[in-house]
Amino acid sequence: MTAMTRRTWLAVLGLLPAAGLVSWAEGSDKNRKKETHTWEDIPPRELIRRRHLPDVALVTHQGKTVRFYEDLVKDKKVVINFVYTRCQGVCVPVTANLVRVQKLLGDRVGRDIFFYSITLKPEDIELLRKKLGFTYANPVEDADKSNHVGMIRTGNEPYLRWAACPGQAHPAWIAKSILLEMDGPTHLAATASAG
Repeated sequence: MTAMTRRTWLAVLGLLPAAGLVSWAEGSDKNRKKETHTWEDIPPRELIRRRHLPDVALVTHQGKTVRFYEDLVKDKKVVINFVYTRCQGVCVPVTANLVRVQKLLGDRVGRDIFFYSITLKPEDIELLRKKLGFTYANPVEDADKSNHVGMIRTGNEPYLRWAACPGQAHPAWIAKSILLEMDGPTHLAATASAG
């Protein structure tokens, strides 16, 4: 057997406190409950729904109550904008633009592409407005109800394709943007080459 050198003894002595700490930690682990973490496996579509598409109750212009997600968005291709019914600002040109866009999209509107204009006046719309991203980064600017974003949100809910574009952009550009989200770039390219 080889004799231990002074250096070996010092190394062993240096390790003893660490060994005691490990032994103490193992003992204290036995005294407390074992912590376990479980992670919920959420499909991407459900995650987007939870974060951005609340199923709030809305009342249509005909007085019918509908659920935002279940009745208006789920399994659909949608175009969403927010307006004030008595707006003197951006609402008028955006609404006029969307009428032009609907004409460009033709019979697809109401068949497989659905347009929704949601009034900002009822206070319970605030959650929906924020979840859909119709907000200003500056909280002071966002709190000013006379000032609102003139954007439109487009979405192909089953395919998780969501985008936004300026509501006052050229109607042909808006229509092209909508079709890009609704049909994808491959279909749009095929349509352009066939025409």
